[in-house]
Amino acid sequence: MSLMEHKDTTVLFSCRASKYLAEKVAEVYEKPLSESICLQYADGEFQPSLEEGVRGKDVFIIQSTFAPADNIMELLMMVDAAKRASAKSIIAVIPYFGFARQDRKDKPRVPIAAKLITDLLQAAGVNRIITIDLHADQIQGFFNIPVDHLYASSIFIPYLRGLYDNVDNLLFASPDTGGTKRANQYAKFLGTGFVMCYKHREKPNAVASMQLIGDVKGKDVVLVDDIIDTGNTLCKAANLIKEEGAKSVKAMITHPVLSGDAIEKIENSAIEELLITDTIPLKRESKKIKVLSVAPLFAEAIRRVECCESIANLYEQSVKHVGLQTKF
Repeated sequence: MSLMEHKDTTVLFSCRASKYLAEKVAEVYEKPLSESICLQYADGEFQPSLEEGVRGKDVFIIQSTFAPADNIMELLMMVDAAKRASAKSIIAVIPYFGFARQDRKDKPRVPIAAKLITDLLQAAGVNRIITIDLHADQIQGFFNIPVDHLYASSIFIPYLRGLYDNVDNLLFASPDTGGTKRANQYAKFLGTGFVMCYKHREKPNAVASMQLIGDVKGKDVVLVDDIIDTGNTLCKAANLIKEEGAKSVKAMITHPVLSGDAIEKIENSAIEELLITDTIPLKRESKKIKVLSVAPLFAEAIRRVECCESIANLYEQSVKHVGLQTKF
């Protein structure tokens, strides 16, 4: 079956919070978003409605599940609506998978919220998940359905190659021990070294102390992480790296939660440029923040799912796909 024939049986929907991104995905995929509405009641209750028939079709619903929790609820309700309308399959495209930081019990009598969310999605009727840069890879194992896990390195690495003519002076850094694997993967791909910061927390979102492991003198350092929330850890790491003699400090973060005054902290830190994606809408613009779109990546993933093609190699090669590179 050709791609055009597949497109006849494919419908793209979006929940309200990710409409901005879904429109870009639809533009790259060259198929308009199907119409949906969401009635809002006076007490805060809402009711989404699919305004197009989906019987026997593959339904892709695009929604990031950042706060408030209404966003995950709206996605679940859209999935339920598609299931009750006799959709052939329902694929949830979740650029930012919320609650992913609660992937284990770190103390007694707390939930594993990431597992709860996966159970809710499957109970609602989701047949497949497409997401990017999960906080913990093992969350894929919480699902009993296929999970297509994409990586923002597909976007960041080409940008870095255009930014640095010579990567010999480049170092990747992890702002904490949990991100060392991610920083190491970038370093291996580009053939550079990496360093890490060791932090001690006394309570959530508060860094008590931090130490740098590795030599950064005279180096161009790029901090790598999946989520930036309050910005405390990232800014503290950047300032420490600069104090230790780094030539420059940049950062690449996939999901820009940017709670509270995080943007102000970035602007007042040693970070020269913060690269983020549009999995979450940016609260306000900043001269230090550059947004790269994941829309081409998700559009290509949707195409490959529909054409039953492998997405195992959907990394840097995907941005070189004809018609995608110009969409950034």
